[in-house]
Amino acid sequence: MSEGTLDPTRRTEARKPVAATLFDVRTAIGGLFLFYGVLIGLVGLFGTDAAALEKAQGVNINLWTGLSMAVVGALFLLWLRLRPLR
Repeated sequence: MSEGTLDPTRRTEARKPVAATLFDVRTAIGGLFLFYGVLIGLVGLFGTDAAALEKAQGVNINLWTGLSMAVVGALFLLWLRLRPLR
């Protein structure tokens, strides 16, 4: 083969890091946790009534669950950013 052309195995190896980064499971998990955490947190901020708070002994469960899910999602995305696949 001439040096100007790449054989198919080299082209596949050259694309492997990009494909691995695109389909990294941390992206999907972090994104979903962040999305649902924000969604549940907003419900906790704006959609909680007095009866729901009384049932939960005064704790706004949706707000705290949403905040913790958003933090977990952000940590997953930070982990992806700080330690990318090689």
